[in-house]
Amino acid sequence: MFELLNPEQDSGNMGADKESLLENMVDWQVTATTIYCDAVADEVTIVVYKDWSVKCTGYEKYAGSRRAPAKPAKENASPKRLAGCEGLGCQCVTWYKEKLLTEEIRKNQQSTAADK
Repeated sequence: MFELLNPEQDSGNMGADKESLLENMVDWQVTATTIYCDAVADEVTIVVYKDWSVKCTGYEKYAGSRRAPAKPAKENASPKRLAGCEGLGCQCVTWYKEKLLTEEIRKNQQSTAADK
């Protein structure tokens, strides 16, 4: 899919606090992608905001509220499958956020190299 940058290989520009540094570099307020999620048996939208906070519509709609039992998105989706929702720690959510982080780091490095 893509290769994540190793923080030790980032020319010293990005340290442990790369998200806060990147917050000032991004030229977007919010970005999103829609995928099919097996855990909720429906399409979900993963949203990443400029401050790098994330939201998943599948988690919000089907598994986010523990006050009421999650309802299947479709008739063939069982509550057992909904129990597989990992929330915001989901592999898909993590993948999309890290993909964006990698793109922003590369874009910044290319911009810095072009300025020299």
